[in-house]
Amino acid sequence: MKSRQTDAPAVAAAKAGFSQATAYRIDADPRSPSQKNVPRGRRRPDPLAHLWESEIVPMLKAAPEVRAIAVFDEIVRRHPDLNRNVRRTLERRIRMWKAHNGPEQDVIFRQQQVPGRLGLSDFTRMGDLGITIAGEPLDHLLYHFRLAYSGWQHAHVVLGGESFVALSEGLQNALWALGAVPEQHRSDSLSAAFRNLSRAEREDLTHRYEDLVRHYGMEPTRNNRGIAHENGAIESPHGHLKKTIEDALLLRGSHDFADLAAYRRFIDEVIGRNNAKNRKRLELERPELKDLPEHRTSDYEETRVLVTSTSGFVLRKVFYTVPSRLKGHHLRVHLFDDRLECFLGSSPLFTLRRGRPPKGTDKHGYVVDYRHIIHALRRKPMALLNLVYRDHLFPRQAYARAFEALLATGNERHACRTMVGLLALAHERTCEAELAVALDADLDAGRLPDLDVLHRRFTPAEVAVPHVTVELADLAAYDALITGAHADIAVAQEGGRP
Repeated sequence: MKSRQTDAPAVAAAKAGFSQATAYRIDADPRSPSQKNVPRGRRRPDPLAHLWESEIVPMLKAAPEVRAIAVFDEIVRRHPDLNRNVRRTLERRIRMWKAHNGPEQDVIFRQQQVPGRLGLSDFTRMGDLGITIAGEPLDHLLYHFRLAYSGWQHAHVVLGGESFVALSEGLQNALWALGAVPEQHRSDSLSAAFRNLSRAEREDLTHRYEDLVRHYGMEPTRNNRGIAHENGAIESPHGHLKKTIEDALLLRGSHDFADLAAYRRFIDEVIGRNNAKNRKRLELERPELKDLPEHRTSDYEETRVLVTSTSGFVLRKVFYTVPSRLKGHHLRVHLFDDRLECFLGSSPLFTLRRGRPPKGTDKHGYVVDYRHIIHALRRKPMALLNLVYRDHLFPRQAYARAFEALLATGNERHACRTMVGLLALAHERTCEAELAVALDADLDAGRLPDLDVLHRRFTPAEVAVPHVTVELADLAAYDALITGAHADIAVAQEGGRP
């Protein structure tokens, strides 16, 4: 085309290296090939032509949010002879129709995060990772706290549901691990924490949450119920954190942990490695964070319980055993997510593992320590036979196996006496684990536990106490020693005079 400005078509074509006919064709229509392409029409009949305007479009106008698969199923139901291979065609056409005629969609507005302003809290379920503690599945949540600007985060294993106690304990652990406080704290609507609560209890919970954030000088904010993306600065990191934990479990080679403390250390290590990546951003944000208060505030619920004649008390549909000497006393209980701290007046007594009732039933849960009742059970061994919490009394599976094997002999009295004797032996000789190993060995060999043999095995051998003779020194020797020391001091002082 540059040569054509000064030369004839034949000359310009020769210079460009193509034929004269091509030059005349370009002169007639100078458009580029892409501009000459004619849109390709249909090469086969439209299978939806007789249905689109008459049936499908009215459905979409009546219910714009309906899914394409639902429209397809309805059309197939109305017209059984319709070829089911038109599903993809229908989906593409509905998608294009919604782009031109559908309703306006919600818009996510990306926010510019300011250092030191916002910290977010939320809970995420961890059941799909298959975590087990000593072989038993662990049903738990993960409380997750995150600074919106730097991405610094903290996680806390929660054994119960989404409750104020779990939020308070997790949030305070996060703030004290951070060593500072953001200006605002955002959570979801706490609907799970309010579930099954009366109006008065919900108002009390609201006041307690407000007192918590006021103690740390934070402004409380919440996203609207059901609008998860308003909490997007932590909702999306939930998935990243769970994937990071899953990768760490795969590299570890096992999803099983010896105890809950080992699993919590594992979570702390994963979180620590993630925080190391955001160290520079945290250093930029830290000057904008506020100082911590002088002390933590309460992260538990307080209640009072009465120890009944069963040597225990019931709290939140869970029965707990305590030493029988506390019968008739009222205990003050601090209820945490994973434990109960019990007080008699202001004196701390002990800590109990927190139990929870079975899900989906009206049955009670049990947290039983055989050491609390073994002395009374020795006087009434037949009470073990139909004890309501018998299955929760045995400290290890080996003891339950032993009792089942003893009952299988048909002599219930002997079975109860032997089992109570075994529990008493485990308590008195502090050999619970060793005795469980011995019971498993006997049962695996087809033998019933022999209480007398086990008593001799775990009774310490008698050792003769040596006779020690102590000869007392004559006190006159001490007097002579003291007198000689005084004389030496006097001579030294005289020798030092000028």
